Amino acid sequence: QVQLVESGGGLVQAGGSLRLSCAASRSIFSFSVMGWYRQGPGKQRESVATITSGGNPVYADSVKGRFSISRDNAKNTVYLQMNSLKPEDTAVYYCNAKNSWPVINSWGQGTQVTVSS
Repeated sequence: QVQLVESGGGLVQAGGSLRLSCAASRSIFSFSVMGWYRQGPGKQRESVATITSGGNPVYADSVKGRFSISRDNAKNTVYLQMNSLKPEDTAVYYCNAKNSWPVINSWGQGTQVTVSS
C-alpha cells in the first residue's frame, strides 16, 4: 500500500480558486489511476477527477471546465486545481491511488473544502 496525505483545503468565497495536493509516500509512477473524490454533507462519496498513468484525465460532469487534475511523478504528487468554485463544491476531498498488480487501493485522510456564497 501507499500513504497519501492531502493538503490545500480551506475556506474560499464562491468564484475563488484552490489547489489541492496529494503527496504519496512512495513512487506513483506505475500506479494505474490516481484520483480525487469528494463527500459532501449527507451525500455519498463521488469521483471528481481521475488520471491514468499515461496522463489521461476523466472529470465528473459537474466539474468539467472548472477543475484540472495533474500528476507529477517526480514529486510523487497529484494535484487538483479548482477554479470558479461553487457552494455545492463544499465537501471533504479525498485522494485515491489504485493499481491492478500489485493490488493497491489507498485513501488519504481527506481535506475540507468549504465554499461560501
